[in-house]
This record gives sequence, C-alpha cells and structure tokens, in this order.
Amino acid sequence: MPYANFRFYEELNDYLSVEIRKTEFTYSFEKPNSIMELIKSIGIPPEEVDLILANGISVDFSYMVKEKDRFSIYPIFETFDISGVTMLRDKPLIKMKAK
Repeated sequence: MPYANFRFYEELNDYLSVEIRKTEFTYSFEKPNSIMELIKSIGIPPEEVDLILANGISVDFSYMVKEKDRFSIYPIFETFDISGVTMLRDKPLIKMKAK
C-alpha cells in the first residue's frame, strides 16, 4: 500500500492522537489523493492550514500525493510573512490576537 510521511506543527497537533503529535509519522493511502483529501482524512480541518511543504517545496491543496512524499504542514502564521512561499491562498491567513 502506498504511504507518505507527515509532520504537523504547533496547534494542528491538537487534532491528532497523542501518539503522533509533534512527530513525523507514516500514513498509508489506497488510491491517489490530493493533499487536501489526505489532510482531511487524518482529521485536520483544511481551513486551519496555511502552508504545506511537499518534499521541501510549497504546494497547494490540489497537489496529488505520491508514494514516499514527505509533508510538513503548518497552521496560521502569527508573526512571519509567508506570502512569498505559500501556495494555498493569494494572501496568507492572519491570526487575530486577543486584546
């Protein structure tokens, strides 16, 4: 069965089971899927994702996952300007700070 490696960062870990939080893990899939479909199947809401790196390169939600891909998936950035690297939106998400 094909597989890919995933690492979710910061608050995205809140959606994961304890044993795979803050670590890289292998996730198997049966058929070709977009990264958005696999993120959802893992339990992460796509609207919480601000940057996806596939093998070190920024990709959008339509990226078709290939066997042995390695993903780093980041939540909304609060202080860094990622407009030059994100492929998900025209403008990165901005987390509003509570007053």
